[in-house]
Amino acid sequence: MPPDNATLSKAPVGADPRRWQALFFIALAQLMVVLDGTIVNIALPTAQADLDISAGNRQWVITAYALAFGGLLLFGGRVSDLWGRQRTFVLGLVGFAAASALGGAAQNELMMYGARALQGAFGALLAPAALSLLTVMFTDAKERAKAFGVFGAIAGAGAAVGLLLGGVLTEYLDWRWTFYVNVPFAAVAVVGALLVIREPAEARNRSTLDVPGVLLATLGLVALVYGFSRAEHESWTETWTVASFVASAVLLLAFVIVESRVRAPLLPLRVITDRNRGGTYLAFALSVIAMFGLFLFLTLYLQGIRGYSPVETGFAFLPMVFGMVIGSTQIAPRLSSRLAPRYLMGPGLGVAALGMLWLTQLDLNSSYAEVILPAQFLLGLGMGTSFMAGMSLATSGVRPTDAGVASAMVNTAQQIGGAIGTALLNTIAASASSSYLASRIAGTSGEAAQLRLGLESEVHGYSVAIWWGFAIVAAAAVIAFALINAPRSGGPVLNADGELEGQPAPVMAH
Repeated sequence: MPPDNATLSKAPVGADPRRWQALFFIALAQLMVVLDGTIVNIALPTAQADLDISAGNRQWVITAYALAFGGLLLFGGRVSDLWGRQRTFVLGLVGFAAASALGGAAQNELMMYGARALQGAFGALLAPAALSLLTVMFTDAKERAKAFGVFGAIAGAGAAVGLLLGGVLTEYLDWRWTFYVNVPFAAVAVVGALLVIREPAEARNRSTLDVPGVLLATLGLVALVYGFSRAEHESWTETWTVASFVASAVLLLAFVIVESRVRAPLLPLRVITDRNRGGTYLAFALSVIAMFGLFLFLTLYLQGIRGYSPVETGFAFLPMVFGMVIGSTQIAPRLSSRLAPRYLMGPGLGVAALGMLWLTQLDLNSSYAEVILPAQFLLGLGMGTSFMAGMSLATSGVRPTDAGVASAMVNTAQQIGGAIGTALLNTIAASASSSYLASRIAGTSGEAAQLRLGLESEVHGYSVAIWWGFAIVAAAAVIAFALINAPRSGGPVLNADGELEGQPAPVMAH
């Protein structure tokens, strides 16, 4: 949230006077991208029927987006460093809006797949540019905490908001509006970006693009995301699944070797080998594994078991949203100047793990008020606190010329974590459900009893998968404590060369 007049009067020397207005438009763009990760999921059954997409091909509406977005993120981050973050931001917005309009107007499945892939490609330009703009525009520690608090709340809560908005649009308008809604969001953000966003001129990277690195990283990440997507629908030992993972390992290993030898790497290894940033990326990926799995299981539970409508399901996720907002805009910014990041991320993830543990109590007749509501609030509160601290830490201390690719790594960790979470936890749930059903079906007679047993087995599968989610978030909390050792932020932010960021006064690029 924008600061009061007293705060503005103490603005750091040389700071962009329009940085808080810029935050609004950057946050709006981030909300649009994050919403798209879940808003389409709610509309998918209706869109599938309307466009006559087969059950086997339905996954490609989700996978086409994930492959393009995950595969091109590092490229998008480096493009923003080289070409300019404001330019990349605007291009990403315009392209994302055009792809969204194409998806809303889709007349067949191929048109839909193409639109989703284009959304992912332009999202891969937009997301790193948005985060890196914050990194280079907010150089004072206290202001940075407030800015990243707003950004972290949107990044964390946007997925849950997407479920609500997707339900409302699908139920009361048409599934096509889950695409069209991006157009006005993007239009407002473009106008704002052109009017108020100016990045420091010295933050521009003047080196050349590492083409071999781009090819290896893109192909390696696409193979990795595809492997997890295929494992979810086929099996972990299926030929193409295994081949995708092997190809990904070979390509990404080759990428690391190339990056260690070229003069102007796509991803300077110093960005990820720093223990604080590396620990943050790993903690992010693990926590998102659990969170995305939870979104899936709670949606299935509320709609399939409890009979909630899409709109009711969306509203049911609001406690998580409130928790995210409180954690990232109130708790974390207030404590970031008093506590080291590990004491925000570790306990934050611990609180989120407690929320996951609470949800393992799910059964056929679980009370929303006693189980789901408090568990979601704890999960949101913990994730919001840790996300804000983690996003700030993951992009703090990098050279301004590497801000885009460091920001891209945050998004890459989240994207890979989401792909793993959906595939891994879904597989665990399906296996636990099948075992539960097989061990009890022989002694069950009568149609009603068998129907109840089927529902019980589904909920048992969700509960087992959530236990795994709890263990994963708890592991992320331990990693945050063990790896992250950055001091608390009490003043101006230092870059990787030990210089004060924002000093001397930056020259704004027009």
